[in-house]
Amino acid sequence: MSSLVWVELDADSPDHNLREIRRSNDFQGLHCAVVKSNAYGHGVREMVSLLTGADWLAVNSLDEGLELRVAGERRPVLLLGHVPLNRLDEARRADLRLIICNFETLQAIRELPVSDKKFFLHMKVETGTWRQGILPDDAVLMAREIAETQAAVLDGIYTHFANIEDTLSHQYAEMQLETFQGVLDVLRQEGLTPPIIHTACTAAAILFSKTHFSMIRTGIGLYGLWPSRETKLSAESTGCRMPDLRPVLSWKTKIVQIKKVTAGSYIGYGGTHRTTRDSEIAVLPVGYADGYRRSLGNTGWVLIAGRRASILGRVCMNLCMVDVTDIQGTNLEDEVVLLGRSGSEEITAEMLGQWMGTINYEVVTGISSLLPRKVMKGAEGVY
Repeated sequence: MSSLVWVELDADSPDHNLREIRRSNDFQGLHCAVVKSNAYGHGVREMVSLLTGADWLAVNSLDEGLELRVAGERRPVLLLGHVPLNRLDEARRADLRLIICNFETLQAIRELPVSDKKFFLHMKVETGTWRQGILPDDAVLMAREIAETQAAVLDGIYTHFANIEDTLSHQYAEMQLETFQGVLDVLRQEGLTPPIIHTACTAAAILFSKTHFSMIRTGIGLYGLWPSRETKLSAESTGCRMPDLRPVLSWKTKIVQIKKVTAGSYIGYGGTHRTTRDSEIAVLPVGYADGYRRSLGNTGWVLIAGRRASILGRVCMNLCMVDVTDIQGTNLEDEVVLLGRSGSEEITAEMLGQWMGTINYEVVTGISSLLPRKVMKGAEGVY
């Protein structure tokens, strides 16, 4: 590979993680793999080809869904974000399933020309996250109006948990589930229950089988990352089967220059690091334009030949500098691990998140989509 900064994906891990999440509570229904935002930074085209065990896929935007169709993906694709009213027919023509949480969208659907294709809608119920979602008191009216709309089918109903990952107390999630269940009960009485019901994100899928219904909708766990430390602790304390989640992604670069600097030299913009000894530094061609955040300066480290090399000074837009004084035999274009394993050492997405002051989700999602993704089978590249 000619690129100086790249991402490697382990070919076997995505389907392994999918199976592990299903097995944690012996789930037998449909599994929707969330591959929005370039598959959480992993590369959407590469990831969907590796998630062969997923029944459905979910993305955020219409353009993401159209990209999957252009790539030849034929599985059901659910759009989790708002579709512009003037582009609704594009979604219908591409057989993309839509969420619905406002009456304006339904009215726009009614005004479209008649087609032999229908809109398959998933009604999102607001239960306490206060993002997208129709109020519980309006859900039955929405379901009735969809039933009366010739061009539409109520294919599913769902909600999303606001506080199930970052806490050891799940009272709020229980309240949300109770609210959602109340909506389901009324719909059943009215004969309006859709065939597909889903509420479970990764944390819910692992911790609470009662959230599973007919489909689970998981994201972060498919990439081998735990939603949070609290989720893992909750799983351990409840005695449920612990899934063996394997990180899919490694992030690497190469050394592009090695230079000797004397004691007392200021490194990088602003002179935020000053050497206390004669040192040897390596220049790396990665920076915040690639998603390697500026806040890593003087805080994090990389791995070279299984050894830690501290980041010196500020991370620049396209470059950063690391200390290789104590790593003997370092050469130009040696491989450097930014995220992943080298020898017995490892830098995890959680570690990077701590150094950056954020979470593992943002670490991987923030990796530039311009960087090449390389699928690896063992030590060999597949494509």
